[in-house]
Amino acid sequence: MAYLIRRHVHELLLQALEDTRVVVLLGARQTGKSTLAQAIVARDHPADAISLDDRAVRQAATADPTGFLAGFPGPVLIDEIQRVPDLLLAIKDTVDRDPTPGRFLLTGSANILTAPRIQEALTGRAEYIALWPFSQAEINVSDGMFVDQLLGGRPPWVKNAPVGRDAFANIVARGGYPEARARDSTRRRRWYASYIRSIVERDLRDVADAHKLEYVPRLMGLIASQAANLFAPTNMSDKLHLDNDTIKSYTLLLETVFIIQRVQAWTPNLGNREVHKEKIYIVDSGLLAHLLGADEQRIANDPQVTGKILENFVAMEIARLREHATTETRQYHYRRGREEIDVILETTSGDIAALEVKAAATIDSSDYRALVKLRDARSERFVAGVVLYTGSSTIPLADRIWGVPISGLW
Repeated sequence: MAYLIRRHVHELLLQALEDTRVVVLLGARQTGKSTLAQAIVARDHPADAISLDDRAVRQAATADPTGFLAGFPGPVLIDEIQRVPDLLLAIKDTVDRDPTPGRFLLTGSANILTAPRIQEALTGRAEYIALWPFSQAEINVSDGMFVDQLLGGRPPWVKNAPVGRDAFANIVARGGYPEARARDSTRRRRWYASYIRSIVERDLRDVADAHKLEYVPRLMGLIASQAANLFAPTNMSDKLHLDNDTIKSYTLLLETVFIIQRVQAWTPNLGNREVHKEKIYIVDSGLLAHLLGADEQRIANDPQVTGKILENFVAMEIARLREHATTETRQYHYRRGREEIDVILETTSGDIAALEVKAAATIDSSDYRALVKLRDARSERFVAGVVLYTGSSTIPLADRIWGVPISGLW
């Protein structure tokens, strides 16, 4: 059951319901949004619960959104809100008349922020919270405070962690989708194949009037081959025989349904960040392994897969941990000439922490050379640098730079 594992955003949702009229829980299909939301209205925030997956409910909401909402006397949980987007405009009118906090808890498998009229309608009225597939911290029932520790200059002090690539290959292959994790490797492959079909046949059609959706599975495969690398739509368009604009449009759609994530490049100059190339990631490592056709043995031993999938795994674990961290950060990657750093976290005050990912059990000085250069360039703004590796223990490497086992993330 998805909710046997307590989600880190649970408390965030309760806090938001106490002071915000509309709270929106967004995330990919099958991440446990409905389970979490239903548990909250059953135990913590009593409300009527409806799902727009129900045809009769959906038809009633579509026919008369305002009248439909008027029939509820108190707080309402509305599941899969993207299926009737016009309902959001009626919600705006409802909460303008009655500004009571916690009036609506909504869930959605597509990012409704992409609709400009919805953005405008709910501005100042709604708080949006993302629910990702399980993080390893949630699976291991830990507090998941890695981001706060890092920005506090105190990376986790790990001892006797499992050593080598085999130690993380199974973790990466299982991923974080609750349903997929419950299956063995053969059944998991079939689950992912069905999941991809549902994304194409249902979720993408819910959010876009797109043609040629039959190309999307192949596009997902190409994105997987570029995972944790710079986003290169031209290469994809050549291979799929689609124009660049179509590739970019479909990539945005996959981001809208929380299958991929793009991360901007970090530069000291704020104005230059938008023009530097983004990196692209598959949100879940299990889905990435499926798209690459990689089992545990290949994840551990194939040089074409190991580094890519481990960096993708770490970057998306960090994205999950950021959601509930006390320290507010933005996530970037860094590239200057031949120097690269896999993850940069920047606080609202301008402090930064940097992470390199190495699929090795030992660390050489060349592995953290870029961290040293960035530390020296940013001076006191550089709080901590970490090389995440497959060794057994946290080790000091240089001033404000440490080697930390991958398991330090949880």
